Amino acid sequence: MSLHLGKILAQFVIRGDAGAVVPFVSGHIHDTYRVRNTAPGCPEYLLQRINHHIFRQIPQLMENIGRVTAHLRQKLMAVPGNDPDRQTLTVIYTLDGSSFHRDPDGNFWRLYLLIPGAKSYDLVRTPAQAYQGGKAFGRFGALLADLPAAELHETLPHFHDIERRLRIFAAVLAADSRGRAREIAPEVAFVNRRAGEMTAILQLGREGKLPLRITHNDTKFNNVLLDEHEQALCVVDLDTVMPGYVACDFGDSIRTTACTAAEDEADLSRIDFDTGMFEACARGYLEEMGSFLTPAEVASLPLGCKLMPYLMGVRFLTDYLDGDTYYKTAFPGHNLQRARAQFAYLSRMEKVYPGLRRIIHSLIP
Repeated sequence: MSLHLGKILAQFVIRGDAGAVVPFVSGHIHDTYRVRNTAPGCPEYLLQRINHHIFRQIPQLMENIGRVTAHLRQKLMAVPGNDPDRQTLTVIYTLDGSSFHRDPDGNFWRLYLLIPGAKSYDLVRTPAQAYQGGKAFGRFGALLADLPAAELHETLPHFHDIERRLRIFAAVLAADSRGRAREIAPEVAFVNRRAGEMTAILQLGREGKLPLRITHNDTKFNNVLLDEHEQALCVVDLDTVMPGYVACDFGDSIRTTACTAAEDEADLSRIDFDTGMFEACARGYLEEMGSFLTPAEVASLPLGCKLMPYLMGVRFLTDYLDGDTYYKTAFPGHNLQRARAQFAYLSRMEKVYPGLRRIIHSLIP
């Protein structure tokens, strides 16, 4: 363990003795470490340095996470046989009772219990996994259905506001500070042709036809932990939990569940929409969440499936034009490759879209 990380860990109330601290999992945003424990019977931990350049309201973000995980824990404890330490994240507090620590360099750190025996996948491989992913996010929404959305901070304002994302995209495209606009004429045309349809969910919300709920807002399949029996265990990565529309949560889960390739697949011929995976994920989600949804929310779910790859493609493309300042990239052009993959996936989905609407309505309990 480095001296610096040792000093960070010393600020938190942990059981046992921290041993080795090693890099753990990969992500676009934060730096994450696994903390081994040298004391028998004591848990391991996950230490994270929060990217405060992206998440600028760390106290509010951690307050949201604390409130949501406490509510989940209370609900889980009310049902015999549940294991809250494995079925929701557990925030470890500092010696002075804070949910995060700020070091002398201005970095923000937090600590969670490591959930033993859990695993995640970047790519859904079977309908059974798709079903469990949908079930996990549906259960997450159902358990939080009675927690008013107004009690949470909007830590990333306009996060799924596609109208604002399109305005930013247009401004960055016009500025072309990196001289990359000439490379993306087909992608710009793709974005512009669909812009009107993609604002419908926001418009329904403004008209009061879609309620704001507490939503996860980053429902990728790799944010679901499965247990050793491949059953849904826990939803993680709660940084973006805040008020939102369920169509966006459902749509983003389908974005990574029904796609036949990785989010950044370079070979666009490998990208397709798997209707069987869609049905399995939708079935799991609606078994848990369907009874809480209004008819208008149910009707919005298929459009959410279109919106989220479109929105993510716009975000990746904007970041590429702007010099790759938001997402971590592994190579030059990575964000452009990501955007092209999202748009290819949306194109495949559009071919089977009427069938998706029929599946959703057939699954409502």
